[in-house]
Amino acid sequence: MREPERIIRMKTVQARTSLSKSTIYRKIADGTFPPQIKISVNGAGWHESDIDRWIADPPAWRADNDNDERNAKAVRHGAG
Repeated sequence: MREPERIIRMKTVQARTSLSKSTIYRKIADGTFPPQIKISVNGAGWHESDIDRWIADPPAWRADNDNDERNAKAVRHGAG
């Protein structure tokens, strides 16, 4: 059985990427950082695997590249 995807929150993303909150939001708007996913009425986070892929090669990550189908759906449906 496959483990469910781990969701990480802003503080973890900041610690892992060394980016400020404002830089993360700017990069999301520019399409150069994975978009957030809604996890509750007032909460959002990221799939850990999306952040891992961004960390592995930041310049190559683009929302419009369809890095994976989940990111493509998040962008099309305005998740975040």
